[in-house]
Amino acid sequence: MNGLSALIAFLLAYLLGSIPTAVWVGKYFHGVDVREHGSGNAGATNTIRVLGWKTGIPVLIVDLAKGWLAAMLPLFLKLAPPDSALLTNLQIITGLTAIIGHIFPVFAGFRGGKGVATVFGVLLAIHPGVTLICFGVFLVILILTGIVSVSSMSAGIAFPIFLLTIFDTPSLVFKIFSVVVAIALLVTHRNNIKRLLKGEEKKLFKKKEKESVSE
Repeated sequence: MNGLSALIAFLLAYLLGSIPTAVWVGKYFHGVDVREHGSGNAGATNTIRVLGWKTGIPVLIVDLAKGWLAAMLPLFLKLAPPDSALLTNLQIITGLTAIIGHIFPVFAGFRGGKGVATVFGVLLAIHPGVTLICFGVFLVILILTGIVSVSSMSAGIAFPIFLLTIFDTPSLVFKIFSVVVAIALLVTHRNNIKRLLKGEEKKLFKKKEKESVSE
């Protein structure tokens, strides 16, 4: 493995993660900083809540794509043999670096989002099978509850369960990483959990609760 290539991969991963999609799109197209409205989160869900689906969906796609691209960098740069534990471990590092970039973006004053879409992109690059099943869990819970935070946490918890019981990976680090991701999602959603316990968490599809900013 080339040390310089690895360093470049990590730097690119952080810069990819640091692209503040919600902030830039909100400011450029609407003159609005989404961090000052709704939940205050610079992510797709809050963008949808504040600026609507037409703005939020592209934000979601880009945030997912930057996680996927970051995790694919070790493969693109040929830092390790395909299907090897070393490649998976490097993908975890670049993916994690992108997630950190999303949460603490250098291009937006280190005030980012929770990183759910970026995490999904990272996991999709590393293990598509279990990730798509967890996406199914997300959709089912979202349809049943209408609450994105509950859906995200449920999918996050499901990931290590499915990975450790049904699927397999040559990387012990990835197994540990899957548990860390689940715990991290719970931690980053601690305010949502408080609102859920108080019955104050907003539903994504409940129009009368949707905060709108003039376009």
